[in-house]
Amino acid sequence: MSDKGLTLWFTGLSGSGKSTLAQYLTPKLLAMGNKVETLDGDEVRENLSKGLGFSKEDRDTNIRRIGFVANLLARNGVIAITAAISPYREIRNEVRKRAQAPFVEIFVSCPIDVLEDRDTKGLYKKARAGIIKNFTGVSDPYEDPENPEVLVDTATESIEESAEKILSYLRRRSLIHDRAPTAVR
Repeated sequence: MSDKGLTLWFTGLSGSGKSTLAQYLTPKLLAMGNKVETLDGDEVRENLSKGLGFSKEDRDTNIRRIGFVANLLARNGVIAITAAISPYREIRNEVRKRAQAPFVEIFVSCPIDVLEDRDTKGLYKKARAGIIKNFTGVSDPYEDPENPEVLVDTATESIEESAEKILSYLRRRSLIHDRAPTAVR
């Protein structure tokens, strides 16, 4: 493996498990000797895209910004993990084309009825009631990836199973260090 990083681009509906998987994988990748940064959709919106709404144009701008930062990190040897809904296929593909390091799209799939049953933040209920407008998967579209490198199904897989699918893919492609860093004396 070279010292080039990569982008792990998690995409999926709200509540599908993107952030949970990113948080689960980060310490594992770090323990293997990789440099890792996570760009969580909610955190990026607060710190990098404050003031943007949820129109298609604003969503596209937000995703382009996340892609730009992920690319900067990845081309400098960091595994950049993004965990944002990124609902539009065209913009995900645009970000992929601009990537200067390997780009791995991970589709975190989960049926909408399961997501609505989980609904830990109450967002789906509010969207169905019309309180939240332009909610992806309810009143705004989500376009499934056509050919993601990794597909995980959080309705049927445990977090460990989903994470292992991702790690197995990365190992097979020699995209990650799989050794603990040696101590410097």
